[in-house]
Amino acid sequence: MGSGPKGSGKSREENKRVALLNHPPSVRVPAPLCPHLTSFAASVAQFYVLHRTRGGARPWPEELLPGRGAELPGAWRAAAAVRAAPGPRSEAPARGLRLRVVDLAPQSAVPSDTATAPEVELVLRPLYMDVQATTPLDPRVLDAMLPYLVNYYGNPHSRTHAYGWESEAAMERARQQVASLIGADPREIIFTSGATESNNIAIKGVARFYKSRKKHLITTQTEHKCVLDSCRSLEAEGFQVTYLPVKKSGIIDLKELEAAIQPDTSLVSVMTVNNEIGVKQPIAEIGQICSSRKVYFHTDAAQAVGKIPLDVNDMKIDLMSISGHKIYGPKGVGAIYIRRRPRVRVEALQSGGGQERGMRSGTVPTPLVVGLGAACEVAQQEMEYDHKRISKLAERLTQKIMTSLPDVVMNGDPEHHYPGCINLSFAYVEGESLLMALKDVALSSGSACTSASLEPSYVLRAIGTDEDLAHSSIRFGIGRFTTEEEVDYTVEKCIHHVKRLREMSPLWEMVQDGIDLKSIKWTQH
Repeated sequence: MGSGPKGSGKSREENKRVALLNHPPSVRVPAPLCPHLTSFAASVAQFYVLHRTRGGARPWPEELLPGRGAELPGAWRAAAAVRAAPGPRSEAPARGLRLRVVDLAPQSAVPSDTATAPEVELVLRPLYMDVQATTPLDPRVLDAMLPYLVNYYGNPHSRTHAYGWESEAAMERARQQVASLIGADPREIIFTSGATESNNIAIKGVARFYKSRKKHLITTQTEHKCVLDSCRSLEAEGFQVTYLPVKKSGIIDLKELEAAIQPDTSLVSVMTVNNEIGVKQPIAEIGQICSSRKVYFHTDAAQAVGKIPLDVNDMKIDLMSISGHKIYGPKGVGAIYIRRRPRVRVEALQSGGGQERGMRSGTVPTPLVVGLGAACEVAQQEMEYDHKRISKLAERLTQKIMTSLPDVVMNGDPEHHYPGCINLSFAYVEGESLLMALKDVALSSGSACTSASLEPSYVLRAIGTDEDLAHSSIRFGIGRFTTEEEVDYTVEKCIHHVKRLREMSPLWEMVQDGIDLKSIKWTQH
């Protein structure tokens, strides 16, 4: 006899699991952890109150906040190391000067009962303008993750007790949140460690599963390195890969795509938003072409999900890669969307316990997927507001720089473009020198995955940028928590240092004298 209600067909355990899904647990902090979490909670409170909220409202009442550090000059952020103890309060820092409260003191395994006076050490940190590399964790995401980091630590694949049911319910709720953001069915979402793994599963998984009939793939020359390297590894296995060129705008030619599709083409992989120049590809049109030719379409949407509207059904996308830390979620987690109808089959890359419907074995990390789900839900709520605000800040930055400095080129199509990613080339200035001069602003010269290389960006080379301009490019990233003060400070410093470096450049002096540098024949001694 079942333990559920008569005729319900559900056991008591199943009813418990349904109840957990509908009523998520709250934080119950074990007593031994309280002293450590007091300091941690202080940092969370600081993070909440100092970041932008709608209408200027503060999400936490000021009387609940710990003591805050004094206002700091310039555009530096201050990280204050504060012991968790009552202390005098000072005025809140100016907008854009964000304090991060951390405890730098050595920690004992056993918390001490002895109260100590607050010790404050100010650590100066640069502004963060590199959100294409990674984004800060949204406080609302951290809030959702905390219960599963502290008290609800069960393995989501344990089916015999409440600890497993709690984690499983949280995992399935996160799956629903991710699916809702892209218009998918929750059963089509597979959790991974990030977009790199998702791209590997999509490209290698599809290619290997259909290799008996189809051994041709298509991608573009401006894809992320993990996509290009996956394709190169398949070439070593005997597959044929077509690398489509892009126009000077960074957008592919749809006619060239149609012409490249062969009878044995299994997959087309095109990035939604480029991570270096922010160009948006015509994803819906590509999806339509692939659907009409019965070819699977994969898109790396790590830089697009949660920032622009995406619907996998309307756009006829068969596989999509998602990254948690690009949408204000935690690092180390991502997802891949794999269409169920018509079904897309992939060969699993790793063997194990058969989790995630056998496509990605391994224990699902509950706190991380909860964070990914929360980040997707927040992104869905904030997308329209964030896009308008980021567009305004991006226009402010580009207009101020380009009206104050001559010979500045914006890389990529200015219309089909995500505004939060701005790639500018400053002629007659070495990009690495400019980055070193702008030491109080965190920027990059391109993808974080290839920024250690001294070679010019392959993306800029693909759109036909001259090598000297490619070496002088800087990527500015504007995100959810970027303020007007930070943009203005970055612009001011950028203009100042570009002018200073050009004054030191003999090439700039020659251009000012009316000499055409391209007409000079340089000799090597």
